[in-house]
Amino acid sequence: MRSAKMLTITGVLAASAMTLAACAAAEPTAVEPEGPVDLRMTVWTANEDHLALFDSIAEAYMAENENVESITFDPLPFEDYTTTITTQIAGGNAPDLAWVLENAALDFVGSGALLDLAPTFEKAEGFDYDDLTDSATGLWRDGESLYAYPFSTSPMAIFSNTTLLAEAGVPSASEQVAAGDWNWEEVAANGAAVKAATGKAGFIVRDFEYQQWDLLSTVWNGWGAQPWNDERTECTMDSDEMVDAFEFLHEAAFETGAMPGPGTTADFFAGEVAYTVTQISRAALLGEAGFEWELHPLPAGPAGEYSVFGQAGIGVIADSPNAQAAADFLAFFTNPENSRQLAQYFPPPRASLLTGETLAQTNPLLSAEQLDAVVVDGIATGVTRPTIEGSAEIQQAVRAQLDALWTPDADIPAVLTSVCDAMQPLIQG
Repeated sequence: MRSAKMLTITGVLAASAMTLAACAAAEPTAVEPEGPVDLRMTVWTANEDHLALFDSIAEAYMAENENVESITFDPLPFEDYTTTITTQIAGGNAPDLAWVLENAALDFVGSGALLDLAPTFEKAEGFDYDDLTDSATGLWRDGESLYAYPFSTSPMAIFSNTTLLAEAGVPSASEQVAAGDWNWEEVAANGAAVKAATGKAGFIVRDFEYQQWDLLSTVWNGWGAQPWNDERTECTMDSDEMVDAFEFLHEAAFETGAMPGPGTTADFFAGEVAYTVTQISRAALLGEAGFEWELHPLPAGPAGEYSVFGQAGIGVIADSPNAQAAADFLAFFTNPENSRQLAQYFPPPRASLLTGETLAQTNPLLSAEQLDAVVVDGIATGVTRPTIEGSAEIQQAVRAQLDALWTPDADIPAVLTSVCDAMQPLIQG
């Protein structure tokens, strides 16, 4: 028998749904707990500034709600986050609230593991439920129900090290944009020049590290590629567009040196990389960067301009004994006033706050123009990182097959065909 740690997210959440269904024929409805309440929210940030802000909002809530004695934010490692949460659910140690990654959204929303937040949000004083945008909340809805609050809708962008580019004698990102050369071909060429001139890295996709393959959607969308069809019923990792995108990445890693190869790490925020693809929330790391930098939307690919955003929702675990108290706290945590504070790190789903001018008030390192171009326009026109039911098992299967691609003499079309051979039964099953 497999241990709880070996269960896939789908299996664990399906088991949770069966438990909930056994308790009541209708969708579970949270009740007010009796006695003092201690709430726990799992998060994947250990950033001291983030946690200090969370704690300050929690303290304000507890001052007005004496029945809530403590609210704990529990940081978990990002690379094992979803596995850890599902293991906690399986082991009866589930948090009251949890951050949920977009690539696990369909599993969580469809499983019955999360509480419908719409009734609580609609009646919460001052919450302004209609302010939440359809584009930001769509991934977390089922009909009229909302199963998580998308607290961070963060477009992927490129930060560039202007100092390092100048040292290599190549144009800055702004100069590339002005010349009409803001595209992946030119970024890779300049990245290779940086590597040759300075020994430092050209470009990286932050957190990819040759494992988190879905982060490469920030590149392959520029080729018009996607890992499966719109109905999520057919693998398309072997499409011509995807082959072309991976040939670009392979050349950068093994021929030109524009991208660090497997086993090589480089940190943009330590001044070791010319360009990094990452979320705008990372701007907080640049307060004392020690080099000049810029922020721009993702470069165009052969298929034209595009935008990809990462998204995370906060959900309430439906079978928590404190589910209603957790939902009430979440309504306070994400009300307009607190959303404005959180917006300095996590772009909100609120239409009233999604303007460059408003976001700039809490993002002193970024201009209103940058925020309009990257965040506001990116959310309006972009797509989320790939998400599908059974994401954990599919992630593992694809990663295992892609290992063969990251060698100098890889047969890229053959490898991507093997990816689909591994993925297709999981999509159909």
